[in-house]
Amino acid sequence: MLLSMTGFGEAHSHQDGLAVAVEVRAINSRFFKLNVRATEGYASLEPHIEEIARQNIRRGTVQVNLRVDRLRSCQDFRINSDVLSGYRDQLQALYRKWDEKSTISLEALLPLPGVVNDQSTILFSPEDDWPAISKVLEAAIHNLAQMRIREGQTMANDLSVNCRAIAVGVEEIQRRAPLVLDAYRVRLEERVNKLLSERQVDLDPAGIIREVCLYADRGDISEEIVRLKSHLEQFDSIMQLPESSGRKLEFLTQELFREANTIGSKVTDVEIAKQVIEIKTAIERIREMIQNIE
Repeated sequence: MLLSMTGFGEAHSHQDGLAVAVEVRAINSRFFKLNVRATEGYASLEPHIEEIARQNIRRGTVQVNLRVDRLRSCQDFRINSDVLSGYRDQLQALYRKWDEKSTISLEALLPLPGVVNDQSTILFSPEDDWPAISKVLEAAIHNLAQMRIREGQTMANDLSVNCRAIAVGVEEIQRRAPLVLDAYRVRLEERVNKLLSERQVDLDPAGIIREVCLYADRGDISEEIVRLKSHLEQFDSIMQLPESSGRKLEFLTQELFREANTIGSKVTDVEIAKQVIEIKTAIERIREMIQNIE
């Protein structure tokens, strides 16, 4: 089963005064890389987030966005009576100095710095919220995995189509190769006989045979054809494995291109050259898709 390295998943939860939202995005990369953006105060959870991410994702750049909103209560805030009294005493002293008769309202004093302390930053621990956050994270990664599976299946279908195109090209080359050798022997005999008839000289047939054998040896592509077929069989077997093996497929793609290139350099036949071009085109399409497989 092939898995795409790109995908998106999200999940949300709201219970017991805690709202959690997680978004997970993944793009292709040679190695695993994690980036975490979290609500202020939750950055310390990154090691926990990475542990879960690594359990589900082996390759790719992963972006996790964590947003946490906690429902506030009156217990999260404390009025500092000493500071409040200090502000009141200072203002009363000024009123007496200025001979002002105005009264000081409590509402005017509460917004002043230090009067109300936010205790949530002291009492709060992100570890306490981790059990709830981890469930949402796992749900988001599960949704990401479903998208990666769907895209992986689509790519597997496209890869199979291109592999079949390569197989057809290889079969055509294998069928054409003996004909090329026979055609070369006929052309060689015709040219030599024409040249010798002009000079009234007889030719030993063994000489023609030796030349044809040398040509056949230089242009022998039987090994390359066997290896191409073997690589295609391995490629199909790897795609059927339960785990996604993008790196193995990447290596086989390089080997497929190497063998096709060798055939192209050995053979001068136009029809075989056309098949080699079609094969290399299909391999290039495979190479592009493989870059996005885990």
